Amino acid sequence: MSKLRPLHDKIIVRRLDPQEKTKGGIILPETAKEKPREGKVVSIGEGRLLDNGTRSSLQVKAGDRVIFSSYAGSEIKVDGEEFLILGEDDVLAVID
Repeated sequence: MSKLRPLHDKIIVRRLDPQEKTKGGIILPETAKEKPREGKVVSIGEGRLLDNGTRSSLQVKAGDRVIFSSYAGSEIKVDGEEFLILGEDDVLAVID
């Protein structure tokens, strides 16, 4: 994979695989699967540039599992792999 380096307060996320079946055991066809709103942070930017010239630190770090808004970010494909570039404010929660 090429190395992606997000800028400022952007993060790069790899979506987790969609659920193959429901909790009740029903296997979902490809057309019924929703794009997951959960992913793993691959890379983070340096933080937003503040008026005083310093950078604010991000609350997420590479390796974190996160939940993000449904329509957040921009989807990209690099070396055949799909990623999502989002702003840190699109992340709703970190899963511990």
